[in-house]
Amino acid sequence: MRLPLIVLAVGLTLQAHAQQPVVAEAPLRAHLSLLADDLFEGRGTGQRGGDLTVRYLETQAAVLGLKPLADGSYRQLVKAEGSKLLPGSFARFTSDSGKILTPATGTEILIGTMGGKEDIAIDAPLVFVGYGAVAPEEKWDDYKGVDMKGKILVMMVNDPQPTAEEPNRFGGKAYTYYGRWMYKYEEAVRQGAAGALLIHTTPSASYGWSVPATSFSHERFHLAGSGNPLEGWLQEDTARALFAAGGFDLDTLRAQAERRDFRPVDLKLKMHAEIKSKIRQIEQYNVVGIVPGTDPKLKAEAVVYSAHWDHLGIDDSKQGDNIWNGAIDNGSGVAALLAMAQAAVQHPAKRAQVFLWPAGEETGFLGSSAYMRNPAWPLDKTSADLNLDSMNFVGRTRDIGVAGAERSSLYEAAATVAKRMGLKLAPAIPDLSGAYFRADHFSFAKAGVPAFNVGSAVFSGDGYFDFVKDQDKSRARLVAFKQDYHQPSDEYHADWDLSGMVQQAQFTLNLGYEVANAPKMQTWKAGDAFGKVKR
Repeated sequence: MRLPLIVLAVGLTLQAHAQQPVVAEAPLRAHLSLLADDLFEGRGTGQRGGDLTVRYLETQAAVLGLKPLADGSYRQLVKAEGSKLLPGSFARFTSDSGKILTPATGTEILIGTMGGKEDIAIDAPLVFVGYGAVAPEEKWDDYKGVDMKGKILVMMVNDPQPTAEEPNRFGGKAYTYYGRWMYKYEEAVRQGAAGALLIHTTPSASYGWSVPATSFSHERFHLAGSGNPLEGWLQEDTARALFAAGGFDLDTLRAQAERRDFRPVDLKLKMHAEIKSKIRQIEQYNVVGIVPGTDPKLKAEAVVYSAHWDHLGIDDSKQGDNIWNGAIDNGSGVAALLAMAQAAVQHPAKRAQVFLWPAGEETGFLGSSAYMRNPAWPLDKTSADLNLDSMNFVGRTRDIGVAGAERSSLYEAAATVAKRMGLKLAPAIPDLSGAYFRADHFSFAKAGVPAFNVGSAVFSGDGYFDFVKDQDKSRARLVAFKQDYHQPSDEYHADWDLSGMVQQAQFTLNLGYEVANAPKMQTWKAGDAFGKVKR
């Protein structure tokens, strides 16, 4: 009787081992080096490089054995509208007292349109609306019922700051979605405004002027019918001069905007803007592949792994290196998902595993937003989204970043997986840069699906992780990536130590299996703002 028991024990051990898919470095590195090559032309939305990337991904999905969508395709259509600012565009401001200011486009002011017209002339008054936030749960409304139709809204970036009396208002020191540029523009549309100008400071935006300047110098995209006639940014010194021309002090109005009783302020300025743009309609694609589940009941549910495939493409107007290769952002996530899929197809879980490569993240979450409108898997049957964006290229760590997981039961699942892998969860820090709202998982969160961006500090550049080798040098390399973020210098280097990237991908895949095999779907923590969103 002893021999059959031994055989059974060995069999169970082998079966358990077989259920642990392993992410290999070789395919990850191969995919990354190719996707970040000049041959893919920076994987630009609406560009040939984007088309090449989609073709590559759907081919790889088929080779790996991922199942296609119901129509037999790995593609999911994303209809978008592109707008590229042309020479001759300008903005001029005239105060009620007759002062005229014409800030330099590109260095002092950024302007563009998402209104769908090639030639736009705008004459509109400027109104300062503080943070431009309408947050019922915070008992906050910067508009106070004032009609904003036909006006240009001037807003601060970030959220109302905490006070001694209310240390936790708007997330305390952390960023909330109300602080993001995307929310500001969305709210301007809801208010019926003619446009919105955001006041830039590096501390409030968490990045330098070069980031929005680069974005506005490229073709910008949005889902058709969802943009403002005018969108833009003001350098802080430009805003200060404009406010002064209207007879106001910027800092005084900023202080007033920190109060709940703040009301919109007519800046006694009129803006005349002429915006010339090249407008085009494009069809871009998400790429989706599926590993079906095995459990008779749970296979109706799914876990999603996501990583956007796009970057900034080619800018023909730029001299020298004009290809934004996007090796880390986000060739790393794309390659990792391919390597993870290669492992996952050999080891189906109880729930389905959906591998999603969204389009157009760099231009405002186009692909993931389109996925919410037409999900490959019902959102009410989607347990979680685990997103990868800008991964660890420095080396292995003793811990793993899970910022945002604390909003849901994913934190406990992540802790279980980390312990199993001999890792610690990286210490929680305030989300001062709004990182939770800056990647595709946030589209899932807004739709009510527990989600977070898994892994390293590369995305925010803080470099606070516990590296196994050369701690100070490794952290410095990670922090230095800020100089390459959204620049042509974000290129692949063959000498990169990808052991940390493999570790991050393996943790994400293991967490996906923890979610996919759990008895119940993941849930939001009580009181979390996104837990109230209906799917």
